[in-house]
Order: sequence, then C-alpha cells, then structure tokens
Amino acid sequence: VSCYTDAGYLTDADDLKSQTRYVFVLNGGAVDWKSTKQRIFATSSVEAEYIATYDASKEDVWVRKFISGLGVVPIIKEPINMYCDNTGAITIANESGSTKDARHFRVKVHYLREVIE
Repeated sequence: VSCYTDAGYLTDADDLKSQTRYVFVLNGGAVDWKSTKQRIFATSSVEAEYIATYDASKEDVWVRKFISGLGVVPIIKEPINMYCDNTGAITIANESGSTKDARHFRVKVHYLREVIE
C-alpha cells in the first residue's frame, strides 16, 4: 500500500487556507482519497505539505482496517509507504529534534514522526 500526498498552498483566495489532497493506492488502484481545505492556516508551502501528510497518516489506521476487511490481501504488517513532494516537509518529519519554525504545530510533528518510526 502506498500513499501520495500533496497540498495547494493558499488555494482559497477568500480565506487564504490551503488544500490537502491524498490518495492511498493498492496494486495500482485507489482505495481511499481525499481533497479538502485545511482547518488551520499554513504559513508556508512546507507547512501546508506537512499538514497534508499528517492528515493522511491519521487515515492510515482506517485504510489498514478497510483493506484487511476486503479480504483481498492478508493483514498489512508492512508500513504504508507515504510519498510527499516537498523536501522541507520530509526533513521536518525525519529530524529527531524540533525545528524552530515547526513549534506552533509540534503535536502534528511528533505524531507523524511516531507513525514513520
């Protein structure tokens, strides 16, 4: 199972919120996807991409149960591969310490790091 995430930074001209998009793929077919306005204000494209990846990581639990329930594949023991096209967001997710710019969304940072490990 793979998950591809993306974000549109400041896509809404009225309220300046960004857009989260992700899709979970199994054997080349989409099994879950979402495109929605982010609930909090992203202050950079890096943050918008990180929020999109965080949102997708929360969906991971449901996707695992859904796929197992289909009976198409046995229980998913391997981690779901998550792909993000923003190197800054990837760096934040993989660093062991908090970054100064990420302090205001620290809970999301730690949650995603835990999921990655």
